[in-house]
Amino acid sequence: MKPDDPAIRWIDPPELTLSEQLYLPLFAQGLTTTMRHWKRTWTEGPVTVSYPDEEPTIGNPLNYRGVHRLNRDEQGRVQCVACFLCATACPAHCIDIVAAESPWPDRDKYPESFTIDELRCIFCGMCEEACPVDAIELTSLYNLTGRSREEMIFDKEKLLSVYDKTKDSEPMQSRSGGGAS
Repeated sequence: MKPDDPAIRWIDPPELTLSEQLYLPLFAQGLTTTMRHWKRTWTEGPVTVSYPDEEPTIGNPLNYRGVHRLNRDEQGRVQCVACFLCATACPAHCIDIVAAESPWPDRDKYPESFTIDELRCIFCGMCEEACPVDAIELTSLYNLTGRSREEMIFDKEKLLSVYDKTKDSEPMQSRSGGGAS
């Protein structure tokens, strides 16, 4: 399309008033927001937490997306049935599963290897939503640190140890009747 095409309708920018040219309303609006935050800081105290000396409080652990865990079933086995739905739903492609034939009669396969690259993960919760057997969940553990890249790749044993660590403080959402909806 050419600039002199008759189908183009040119619109002139509107004239700015004097207050709009001086940005006074925007300045007053920003100053009002600053004063509101300043007042809250003086009345309620500072929002800053001196981590790691003080532990931050998480409002609702069911809504927080922290470290992953693989859940166990009633017999203590990994609950995952290696259906690959979590790996397919993951937008960051950080889940890698190697399936094997299951030694148990109640399922066809199980994950021989299950790894999550926590450095690549964006903690969106899509893996949790996609899992048909509620085998993978995100916990409220937030202090995820490692000294090397290898430490941040969670294998099946490490993910099951997170379950063992959090099973009492954070019961499985499917068993507690909770869940993110």
